Amino acid sequence: QEFGGNTLETIRSARIILWQGYCSVHQRFTPQQVERVRREHPEIRVIAHPECRFEVTQAADQIGSTEDIIKAIQASPVGTEWAVGTEIHLVNRLGKELKDHKVISLDPSVCVCTTMFRITPQHLLWALENLGEGNVVNRISVDEHTRRHARVALDRMLSLR
Repeated sequence: QEFGGNTLETIRSARIILWQGYCSVHQRFTPQQVERVRREHPEIRVIAHPECRFEVTQAADQIGSTEDIIKAIQASPVGTEWAVGTEIHLVNRLGKELKDHKVISLDPSVCVCTTMFRITPQHLLWALENLGEGNVVNRISVDEHTRRHARVALDRMLSLR
């Protein structure tokens, strides 16, 4: 939906809190990488995650969330070449699943998310065993107002479509 289902008035009156946060993976991508991949693959389409640098999103053909990236590549004609500006595991997965497309990373050095990479089968098992025993580990507590809004975002992110 345009504007994420919001009205222009809602967007204009939104309270925005800015801070110096960023995603280390998405900040690795540069406009020079977009230029290089276009030189090396003249027919390639570039799609970047919105957390990439502004200059990268402006140089890309498309900008999209993880879900949008997946849908765009799946919906593209057979044989379409894609350079993707997001975490390497998604890029590799799309390349394996969509063999009739060429899917490469925008960053030739590879960009692994060290935070996501910490989630190992052993750590997942540990968390599940604790839950099975009634022990909640690593609980995050927030106030009710924040919880309601966070729940909407989490439900959208985790929904199967």
